[in-house]
Amino acid sequence: MKPTDAELIRAAFKARSFAYTPYSHFKVGAALLAKNGMVYTGCNIENSSFGLTICAERTAAVKAISEGHSKFRRIVIAGNSKDFCYPCGACRQFLYEFSPDMKVICLNRAREAKRMTLRELMPCGFDSTFL
Repeated sequence: MKPTDAELIRAAFKARSFAYTPYSHFKVGAALLAKNGMVYTGCNIENSSFGLTICAERTAAVKAISEGHSKFRRIVIAGNSKDFCYPCGACRQFLYEFSPDMKVICLNRAREAKRMTLRELMPCGFDSTFL
C-alpha cells in the first residue's frame, strides 16, 4: 500500500528531528517515496568544512540508491521556517538524474504545503542527453 501524503509529511518531520545543524541551526527532513513503494528518510548533516554538508533530500536519495532503488515518485521536504522549504540547486540536479517528473511537496513549519513537480522546479535540468 502506497503511503499517503500525510504519512510522508509525518516521516519528513520525524527525520528533521535527527538533523545535525550546529552551525546554521536550520533543520530539514525529507521523506522520499521510491517507485517500489519504500520510503526513505533523510536529514541535513552539517560539517565544519561547509562543503561537506549534505542536505536531507540527498541523504534520503543516497540511502535509497545504495539499496538498489533509483526511481522515485514523490519527496516531502520539511523545514523549520515560515517560508516553504524548497530543495537547493544541488538537490534538484541530484534528484533530476533519477526522476525528473517526480512530485515535490515543500512544507513550512506550520505544515502548509506547496506541491509541484521536479521539472517545474528545474525546467532545464542537465541529463545524459547532453553527454
